[in-house]
Amino acid sequence: MGWGLGAAVVLVLLLLSASGSQRPCSLFGKPPETVALTLLAGATEKGAVCLDGTPPGYHLQRGSGDGANNWLIHLEGGGWCSTLKDCSNRKMSALGSSNFMKPILFAGAGILGSDQQLNPDFYNWNKVYVRYCDGASFSGDAEGRAQDGSILHFRGLHIYEAVIDELMRKGLANATQALLTGCSAGGLATILHCDDFSTRFPREVSVKCLADAGFFLDVKDISGERSFWSVYDGVVHLQNVREVLPRDCLANKEPTECFFPAELIKSIRTPMFILNSGYDSWQIRNVLVPVSSSPDKSWLSCKDNIRNCNSTQIEVLDGFRSSMVNDLKVVEDKEDWGMFIDSCFTHCQTLYGISWNSPISPRLGNKTIAEAVEDWHSRRRQGVKQIDCEYPCNPTCSSLLPT
Repeated sequence: MGWGLGAAVVLVLLLLSASGSQRPCSLFGKPPETVALTLLAGATEKGAVCLDGTPPGYHLQRGSGDGANNWLIHLEGGGWCSTLKDCSNRKMSALGSSNFMKPILFAGAGILGSDQQLNPDFYNWNKVYVRYCDGASFSGDAEGRAQDGSILHFRGLHIYEAVIDELMRKGLANATQALLTGCSAGGLATILHCDDFSTRFPREVSVKCLADAGFFLDVKDISGERSFWSVYDGVVHLQNVREVLPRDCLANKEPTECFFPAELIKSIRTPMFILNSGYDSWQIRNVLVPVSSSPDKSWLSCKDNIRNCNSTQIEVLDGFRSSMVNDLKVVEDKEDWGMFIDSCFTHCQTLYGISWNSPISPRLGNKTIAEAVEDWHSRRRQGVKQIDCEYPCNPTCSSLLPT
């Protein structure tokens, strides 16, 4: 995953979003304090464990001042595992075991940052970064056996429920405002759990959800195959995610189809903000032009950097964007929803200061992502629903954005 300017990225020991992560070097002077890893209490007894059976974890930074009773819960991303082999491999990383999880930095991390100028709406909130170690967007409830005979614990749903329950006891139950967010696979998890999260609070509490880069499409790849459908189909059946899928969708469609956001958002009642690029770099590389589609050298260059794409390839990418825009039409009828669909070649935009709120952040309607989210969240402005024009029309799409 690419990186932007200095302080925008000091966080991300953590951003294991669907495209992977790099580890930034420390910056000048004394480094910001890390946020400790808290392991879930009684995880084994609750059946809420990572793939390898270790307890899951989260990072909690307490709020202050007028944000002391407000909570932001962020669900980490990191792709999925759809086969026993894939899930077994994940056990040897933080995406499958808390043995590999370390303290992290929130400083400069966009929506998790504590700088009032850069993150005015959420800087002093209680902020929680929930680690992702189940491989099914916090949604599975099953177990399997790896080739070496060890048990694979597919308990993402139990992890989500147990972590939220523990946070409720730590003050979340007294929240006056609560925002569930997530990036990539965590963005999908946010969509999947949004209504459940909302039902945990009294009606007078303001509860909303923000899904970043979680709007994954059910489209054919360049070879004409539904290769990404096959990935989701593996996840849905291997890890048994039916419990989190909408009942009205399951009554008429296959469970795998109900795992895609285009179907999920139809039944969600809680106010939600959809943040995504119409030219999502991870989806272009893994959904539209996966390795299995046998791309030639020109496609390899194109999916590495959209500036390398020829006019024919751009037409294909425009078709992908059109599919996303069409799937999002349902949002137009949801009065208290918002969206920001830019045309930048990037993936995950809330956790990077450079994308979230900086001089070179993407802008729609002359608003940065942070400003658009703040307008929607605080209801400062009605109809915060922006869809960008086709690439390369937006001059604020910097080449420095993470890809």
